[in-house]
Amino acid sequence: MNTVKILVVDDESRMRKLVKDFLTRKGYSVLEASNGDEAVDIFVEDKEIALIILDVMMPKMDGWQTCKEIRALSQVPIIMLTAKSDERDELLGFELGVDEYISKPFSPKILVARVEAILRRTAGASMEELIVAGDIQLDIAAHTVKVNGKNVELSFKEFELLNYFVVNQGVALSREKILNNVWNYDYFGDARTIDTHVKKLRSKLGDCGDYIKTIWGMGYKFSVEEE
Repeated sequence: MNTVKILVVDDESRMRKLVKDFLTRKGYSVLEASNGDEAVDIFVEDKEIALIILDVMMPKMDGWQTCKEIRALSQVPIIMLTAKSDERDELLGFELGVDEYISKPFSPKILVARVEAILRRTAGASMEELIVAGDIQLDIAAHTVKVNGKNVELSFKEFELLNYFVVNQGVALSREKILNNVWNYDYFGDARTIDTHVKKLRSKLGDCGDYIKTIWGMGYKFSVEEE
């Protein structure tokens, strides 16, 4: 089995070493980049990178722009690191397609747990599992979605959210329950994160976005049937 490759992008060598040490202890292969330009170059050259850990504040190209550049090429999972705790920064990250968001200072063990959770969900799917809901088709193994037979590009977290909705068709889901199941129990962000993702998901699904019903004051329900 090939070693899973993770790209760590941070202008602080001490931070890169800290993250690398914890990841290598878990058996991961870690590549390093000290700025956004270098990160994009490495990602383009190495097609086996399975996940990116990306700092926000960097010279030459900051984390936001780096995320945009990478998202134009791939839906590889991205964990964003930032020294800021402003929720506007967090929401911006999710708008750009960030899958997880961790504020500094953080516990390296929590970071590794997030990495493992993302990679486990990606690798643990059945190679033949297809889920169909109305005009939406999800390929769990390939992490791809088709709407009316046409491919739709979703971020890793958007796919996870849609998958959770489809599996729980007809069930009223609170924002807290969605956070616990899609973002994991140790996520400390604001529930508005979900609203941001739902808005983008509905837009990408076109007419099928209407399958995601808003339950005012509670959360959401996925239903193919008209109500």
